[in-house]
Formats: sequence, structure tokens, C-alpha cells
Amino acid sequence: MDLDVAVVGIGRVGLPLALAFADSGLRTIGIDAKEDIVAAVQDGRMPFEEPGAAEILERVQANGSLEISGSVAEAARARHIVLTLGTPSFSHIEIDVSQIRSVLDDLLPHLREGHCIVLRSTIAPGTTDFVAGYLEMHRGFTVGTDLFVAHVPERIAASRFFAEISTLPCIVGGVGERSGEVAAGPFAALGARVVQTTPIEAELAKIWTNILRYTMFALPNRLMMECEQYGANVFEVIDLINRDYPRGGMKLPGMTAGTCLRKDFTFSEERSPAPGMLLAVSRVNESVPLFLLDGLKRRLPGGKLRGRKIAVLGLAFKGDTDDERDSLSFKLMRLLERELALVAAHDPHSPSSTLTLAEAVADADAIVLATNHTAWKDPAVLRRIADLASDGAVLADPWNCFGQDTVFGEAEALASAVETAVPSAA
Repeated sequence: MDLDVAVVGIGRVGLPLALAFADSGLRTIGIDAKEDIVAAVQDGRMPFEEPGAAEILERVQANGSLEISGSVAEAARARHIVLTLGTPSFSHIEIDVSQIRSVLDDLLPHLREGHCIVLRSTIAPGTTDFVAGYLEMHRGFTVGTDLFVAHVPERIAASRFFAEISTLPCIVGGVGERSGEVAAGPFAALGARVVQTTPIEAELAKIWTNILRYTMFALPNRLMMECEQYGANVFEVIDLINRDYPRGGMKLPGMTAGTCLRKDFTFSEERSPAPGMLLAVSRVNESVPLFLLDGLKRRLPGGKLRGRKIAVLGLAFKGDTDDERDSLSFKLMRLLERELALVAAHDPHSPSSTLTLAEAVADADAIVLATNHTAWKDPAVLRRIADLASDGAVLADPWNCFGQDTVFGEAEALASAVETAVPSAA
């Protein structure tokens, strides 16, 4: 074993991790089956946005601490093999472990005593023990003694990897006697405090970290819908809930999605002793695009969207990232198109965004702020939207980006109100 760490899967989770390992002095190899990703990284190009990553990539390539390959077999050159693979859920709430199993099958002929397999991606309860048992069955190893298996869940927020990798507690759930101790080695080199636990507790901690956030965001989204039902202002109600009240804490509404929050509840729901509860949470968050569509219909003359231009601003699932995975913006656009609306989209971060802000908003009958990018929070942007859009254009801002404390409003009126409140904005 001539390397310290192999990271199998160098997407948004794996590549920053591989860079961090290499930058900490560990001899690292990053592996991916996607030729375009391998080629980009070998050429010194980041295939996605991650603050600080480009500089680190340049540094580790210059000092030779990071290799890149498309062959899973190359992972066996490293003692620690970290799997950061896709862990999707089938549509009928069944966990899909095919990617993990496929990589394990590729690794089986190459594994030797002393290897440590680390599962980094979100996995269903029991998956770490499944992997350990699979390796024992097919190669005869004793996990925890001569081969090591652990779950070390990734809990870092999008676009915050290098700010959080050394500060967030590193949970390590090892199988058998020594797996936790061995698996912690490369992660301790990153400076994080290691917390040892069991595999099942590590799995549940990761899953329920995301479920907690998904549920916390569903509550204000449900409240937003109820406020629309009764003609109340959701931002005023949330302020009343939270203001100077020690048991407040209600979040603000918005389009809650992303590849983790949108699917990870299914890892619990698959074998839930209380089936349906988390499906209801999901249904609330998934209903926000339809809520916005219906709100536009109620406010536009004639109550129809057919032939009307609707600008959707923001394609990423989260503000200030280029990550479009499981973004609800695309669901919103599909729903609008089914109403025969003419949809135009713009995102300042997204590589798939082909229109400028001016092109998307020009003569629009309605504008939806689908992602809470910082770029939208400039009053000058609101004024530009109002000037470019059609007279009487409706603005839907569930994030309250412009601070006008209304989900739906008339763009010109909102822009004028901002200019009145902040004269310098004009």
C-alpha cells in the first residue's frame, strides 16, 4: 500500500474531501467512473463551485500529493478506502445500495489485511453492518481484526466544506473491536474532533440531522400556505411567534430541497415504526412550487397562466451555490409549462443557465425568486426587475429576499417601497 487514502467518488462530497486529505499531507488518490470529472480534475479544473477548492487543487497537484484515476482497483493502493457514492432511494421508498455493492465487487479481489473501508455517504440503518458482512462472506475477513469497516458520515453544508471540515465533530461508527480507531486516522489529520460510536448510531445521527432540518423548514412552509388561506402575512406571524419569546425559533419559508434533504428521510421511512409521518413532511415541502403557481394564478388577470411569461430566478437548490441536484426550481418550471406559461430562467451561479437576468425578466408577467441567492438582496436588483417586467407584474418572493415581508406583491410597488425606506437604493 503506497498511498494513505483513496476516495472513491469525487463529486461534491468526495472531491473536497480528497483535496483536504492531500492538503493535510496524506498521499491521496481520487477515483471516479465519470470520465469528464476525471479529465477536469487532472487538468486542474474544479467541475463545480466550492469556495477555496481551486486553490487547494492547484497546490496539491503541484506537490504531487493527489492522484486522479478512473479505476476502482487503484483504491487498493491505499490503506483507507473512503466511499462517497450515490445512495438514492427508489420511488417506492426502498433504499438502493447498488452503487455501494458494485464498488465492493470491484474491490473484492484487491482487498488485503489491514485495509479500512469507510462509508462516507448517507446510508440506511444497518448498511455498515451489511458491508462488513458482505466482505466477510466473500473474502473470509474478520472485520474489526484484520479488515476494518466504519461509517464516518458527512454533515457539511454546501459551499462550506473547508470552513467546516476541521471544526464539525467527526462521528465514527466502527464495526468490531478496532474499526473505529483505524477509520478515525485520516480524519483526525484534518483537525476535527473525533467522536466514536456504534455504526447504527452514526447512521441514525446523519439521517436525523437532515430529517430535523427538513422538518424544521416544512413547518414555516405549511404556515405560509395557511396564511394564504386566511389572508394573513406569514412573515408577521413568524415574527409574532419568535419575538422576545424563549420558546420560539420558527424558521422562514422557502423552497426546501436538495439531494440530501429531499431524499434522506426515506432512509428512515423505509422501515418506519410510524409510517407516513415523514412522508407528510416531504409532501409539505414538495407542495411549495404548486403553492407559488396557484398564488400567481390568483393574482394575475383572468386567473390563467397560458401565454404569460414567467421568470424563474434561481436554479440551484440553495443560495450562492451552483448545485442544481434535486432543486425544486425545475419542478416549478415543469408545473408552469403544464399551465402553458412561457418560462424563462436565470441563475448567476448555474452553468445550465443560458439567459441573462435582463433576458429572463424582460416583459415578464410574473417573477419567482426560486433560490435565495445573495445577488437578489440588492435593492437595485428589485428596481431593475420592476423596470424590465411588464406593468403590474407579480413578484413571488417566499424567501423574503427583498425584506418586504410579503410572499406575493406587485413588483413596482415593492421597488418603490424599498426606495422610500432606503433612499440611497435609487
